[in-house]
Amino acid sequence: MYSLVRESDGAGDSGHMSLALWVDEDGVLVTEDNARPRIGVGMRVGSIYGRTYHYQDWWQTTYVTEILEDTPTMVRFKTRNSTYVWKCT
Repeated sequence: MYSLVRESDGAGDSGHMSLALWVDEDGVLVTEDNARPRIGVGMRVGSIYGRTYHYQDWWQTTYVTEILEDTPTMVRFKTRNSTYVWKCT
């Protein structure tokens, strides 16, 4: 189970999906399942399945620009305009 929370307001999501996304040198979108945050990727955390029409299915960040803290079960990181905490339980 993964969680991703924006520090400024607590927004985010949790679920069985932790996906890293980036565009390669050929302009192709690349994804990595069960990924940890690292510099240069966007992170998507939540459900791989649709839940309901009343709630989001996942939360996605822009590209990670800095790793602030990294432990075996938690990564605190910055994007261009936000700070997030990613956890794996």
